[in-house]
Amino acid sequence: MSEIKINNIVEGQITGITKYGIFVSLEDNYTGMVHISEVSNKYVNDLQSKFKIGDVIKVKIISIDEDKLQVKLSIKKITVSKKNRVGIIEKGEGFEPLKKKLPSWTEKKLKELEKNENLS
Repeated sequence: MSEIKINNIVEGQITGITKYGIFVSLEDNYTGMVHISEVSNKYVNDLQSKFKIGDVIKVKIISIDEDKLQVKLSIKKITVSKKNRVGIIEKGEGFEPLKKKLPSWTEKKLKELEKNENLS
């Protein structure tokens, strides 16, 4: 039974590398490509520095063209995990705290500029 189904994670062998993606050979005569935007959530400059022809990699199937036996693949969607991120706690105050602080920041900066001007 074929494992070539959308959202399945399968292994494939790299058959080609270009500046825009990685070509992968899969089971049952399917071929696919991992576009450079699907390699990582971070900026990827050079695919050839990370991958080599012949490497066996895990990929996630994101779409299938049954007529052409071609699939679109992703590596980054395999490793996507939701981490508990400690972010800024929203208090619903919007820009009000900044508005309140702006006059004192402005006054402080003006005094600093005045002081620097007097030193010159």
